[in-house]
Amino acid sequence: MIIQQERDRPFRLLVSGGLFAFLAAVVMAQSGLLEFIDSVIIQVVQKHQSGTKEALMKLISFLSSPTFDIIWVLIIAFLLWGFKFRIPALWALCTLFGGDVIATLVKHIVQRQRPIGHLASDNGFSFPSGHVFGMTLVIAILWIVVVPLIEKDWQAILVRTVMIIWLILLALSRVYLGAHFPTDTIGAMLLAYAWLQISEWLYLWLAPKLSHVKLLNRSIY
Repeated sequence: MIIQQERDRPFRLLVSGGLFAFLAAVVMAQSGLLEFIDSVIIQVVQKHQSGTKEALMKLISFLSSPTFDIIWVLIIAFLLWGFKFRIPALWALCTLFGGDVIATLVKHIVQRQRPIGHLASDNGFSFPSGHVFGMTLVIAILWIVVVPLIEKDWQAILVRTVMIIWLILLALSRVYLGAHFPTDTIGAMLLAYAWLQISEWLYLWLAPKLSHVKLLNRSIY
């Protein structure tokens, strides 16, 4: 099975979910200390601005938008389905779409306003960052399902390194462009990781059952 049973999964869920819940509560309480920390980080990230850097940040943000996340996962699922990884393909789609629903609900519960001066295109509430949340899940899907299929270790390490760097750059771009507070991006990663633990558990529970469905009975899972 692609996703293995792991004893520390409940612990990982408890830690990531607990940290996210704590951060969300602090954000909702409008903590002065949190606002100070956010403002300091924003000043550091936005300190050296230039046209080239802004163009690069906009490109990274554009390619990692929620719309593009859907496109990336559809491509991943299409390829997985074609190579007989049908159940993992369905899992990838459900992980992203289910996560997006959860992130949207959290946004409307917390109702944090975006930083002053954000772009008009960045509408809606700020916490957690939808860009970072979605891309964290896309990277997790690739990490779990696709990267293990790479035969050479150095290539797998290289791909994982690039994905981590991309996620960091995306988080920085959202702060640099004034679309989010730094804690919005941290919260997005925590929520995505917590949801991933639940999604993996659902996979372990449902995959053997789905393998008996006629359309999926030849799937590798």
